[in-house]
Amino acid sequence: MKFIAIIPARYASTRFPGKPLAMLGGKTVIERVYEQAVGVVGEAYVATDDERILNKVKAFGGQAVMTRSDHQSGTDRIEEAAAKIGTTADVVINVQGDEPFIQRSQIETLCRLFDDPKTQIGTLGKRFETMEAVMNPNSPKIVTDVNGFALYFSRSVIPYVRGKEQATWLAEFPFLKHLGVYAYRREVLREITQLPRSPLERAESLEQLRWLQNGYRIRVGETDVETVGIDTPEDLVRAEAFLADAHLL
Repeated sequence: MKFIAIIPARYASTRFPGKPLAMLGGKTVIERVYEQAVGVVGEAYVATDDERILNKVKAFGGQAVMTRSDHQSGTDRIEEAAAKIGTTADVVINVQGDEPFIQRSQIETLCRLFDDPKTQIGTLGKRFETMEAVMNPNSPKIVTDVNGFALYFSRSVIPYVRGKEQATWLAEFPFLKHLGVYAYRREVLREITQLPRSPLERAESLEQLRWLQNGYRIRVGETDVETVGIDTPEDLVRAEAFLADAHLL
């Protein structure tokens, strides 16, 4: 089975303009993401709408493709990029352009999900460690069936543990946090980007609910590695400290 990683990277960002080109430990954020992805998959492209990002990727020896600036989601950008590249890959992996610490084990877990022919879309989940984290609406929760396919994603706390004090819920049920990395069979990626926004997606502001509501099956792989995304300049400062502490500079 052939895989390709496509990394959506926009220059415009409300909270952190130019984020992909920010320096992190002597390299740009986008270069670190690219290195992590290509090191596992073997083929990777950055999909961008900005020539500054395109030129930087080419300068460090990476592959990049220009895409439109009006896409509503990274998934749409990835579909345009995959079509432009003319990829023959069976599975397209969506690696977020602000995840410089995505780990080999996480990408490998995603890839293994497609050993099962019933897997149309793959994503990752990690067990929550505190109830405070479970309660955070910015950390979507996943519930799955016995075979690891997603039943629902929500910003609310799901499931509700009846008859127990909320402080003890984590001991009663293994709440699962959704990590926003995806992989799609090539033909499925093409199909889901043609779907209109669904009522559940609009309600929760979670794109993956559009796919679920239209009958697509999302397989969830578990990881014990936390992702460290960079959304703000403050996150970048913390990332620099993480690199220094881990002696990765």
